[in-house]
Amino acid sequence: MKQSSRYLAFCLILSAVGLSSPALAADPSQEIFAAGSQKSFKGPENLFTGDVQVDMLFPANETAHYSGAYVTFQPGARTAWHLHPAGQHMVVTSGVGLTGTRDGKIVTIKAGDAVWCPPDIDHWHGATPDSPMTHLVLTGDLDGKNVIWKEKVSDAQYLGK
Repeated sequence: MKQSSRYLAFCLILSAVGLSSPALAADPSQEIFAAGSQKSFKGPENLFTGDVQVDMLFPANETAHYSGAYVTFQPGARTAWHLHPAGQHMVVTSGVGLTGTRDGKIVTIKAGDAVWCPPDIDHWHGATPDSPMTHLVLTGDLDGKNVIWKEKVSDAQYLGK
């Protein structure tokens, strides 16, 4: 009895680490998005102020209704006002940034900070005037829409004046 229990435990451990079957390790149902294989582009002037680079990581699909991207803002760069119908998670991966809402509240965010932008909240985000900032964004998709863009953020709004 003890021996069969040990064998079962051994099989469970091998299964958990993916060693019990070579076929499982090469599961063809997984989809790999190799580094650099997705669209990469400069943030369009009508949607961003300053120098912004968007590097897509993966698109939404039928099961996971969200996409991922790295967005890098040079000092002073920022998005226009916008909202996400299904919300957006942001994780700052480097630098220091700012995010603001229509009520005038501006929050400083730094590497390691995570931000949740709830659905339908007008906001903007970008770098501080003195530091670049990169964040990973995971953006929800609702009825085929992930963002609704609005007017540009003025210098006064960006600086909290």
